[in-house]
Amino acid sequence: MVKRIAPLIADHSQPPLVEKMRTPSFVGADAGKFKGHDEKTHHAEQALGQAVVRSDGQAVISSFATLQNSCLACHQSFPKPFVEHFYEQR
Repeated sequence: MVKRIAPLIADHSQPPLVEKMRTPSFVGADAGKFKGHDEKTHHAEQALGQAVVRSDGQAVISSFATLQNSCLACHQSFPKPFVEHFYEQR
C-alpha cells in the first residue's frame, strides 16, 4: 500500500495558478519561510518515494516522520486566515 501511495504524495497535483498567485498576499513578508517549508516538504516526499522503491522499511518510517514534521512546521508557522482559506474549506 505504501508503494502505491508514496508516489501520489511525492507527485501530488499543484494548486491552481490562481491560488498560487494569491499565496503571497497570505504569507506576506514570510514568503521565504513559506518557500523553505515547501522545499523541505518536497524533499521529504521524494525521500519517502525513494525509500519505498528500495524496499527500505526503516527509511520509509523515517522519511514519513520527516514529511509529517515538515507539514506540521508549515501549518504551525502561518496565520490562521491562511490555513482557513487554503485548507479548512476543502
